[in-house]
Amino acid sequence: MAGKNEYASALFALALEEDMLEKVKSDLEALSAALKENPDYIKLLDTPALSKEERLSLIDEAFSSLCECVRNLLKILCEKHLVYTVAELCSSFISLYDEHSGIERVEVVSAVALTAMQADAIIKKLAAMTQKKIILTNTVKPEILGGVILRYSGIQLDGSVKARLNSFAESLKNLNL
Repeated sequence: MAGKNEYASALFALALEEDMLEKVKSDLEALSAALKENPDYIKLLDTPALSKEERLSLIDEAFSSLCECVRNLLKILCEKHLVYTVAELCSSFISLYDEHSGIERVEVVSAVALTAMQADAIIKKLAAMTQKKIILTNTVKPEILGGVILRYSGIQLDGSVKARLNSFAESLKNLNL
């Protein structure tokens, strides 16, 4: 059985070859969102109560607006009882897309929402450091008290007040007073 990343890689290669990267990415995101919103549909596409032909026909009816290669991939996943992996497959495809397109997705965790000016400053700084187009998402977590935590490319830079206080407290514990 091929792994989800192999399916994503094959779809990416096909989309690149056919000059359909944007369309395939968009369709895959739409498919993933639709299945996430309707988890019972995944069960329906996996039920033995329907013949394979009926299940494949359901895909054609429900997803007629998707490009043929995404529909065909969904049919393969249906035949192999792997429709539940679409979200992971979509994530793998987007990672390949981002790498190909020079995009870096960055999560900024802050105690309060970033202002547009703060977000822009972070984007400019990271773009200069990484030489990539930065797509920023801001997650608000008041428990970090202040500062920011940056997460990208498997890296986490913790400049939060909470981390600094914890580090200070640990330093105090290590003093032999």
